[in-house]
Amino acid sequence: MTDSELLERITLNPKVMTGKPVIRGTRLTVDYIVGLLAHGTTPENILKEYEGLTPEDIQACLLFASHAKELLETFPDKIFPGTQELWEFLNAPQVGIVGD
Repeated sequence: MTDSELLERITLNPKVMTGKPVIRGTRLTVDYIVGLLAHGTTPENILKEYEGLTPEDIQACLLFASHAKELLETFPDKIFPGTQELWEFLNAPQVGIVGD
């Protein structure tokens, strides 16, 4: 699966979870899944707990987080979560994120 295909699994919608990036079709935020992994929850346990998620969904969260980190390092004065600027950066062609 390409990066672009993985990132299509992540959506940004101001009406869902206050615009935080979520796994498409869920209210599970990228930061929640990454936080679970950071605290030692295995992908297998996440998949058992949240039926319907796939390994690719978890992979997409990690890829999205790596892109967000890269953007923050590259454009620290432009990234303000919840603002139009963040939305524009994440939807720019170089990132490949698309909303619903």
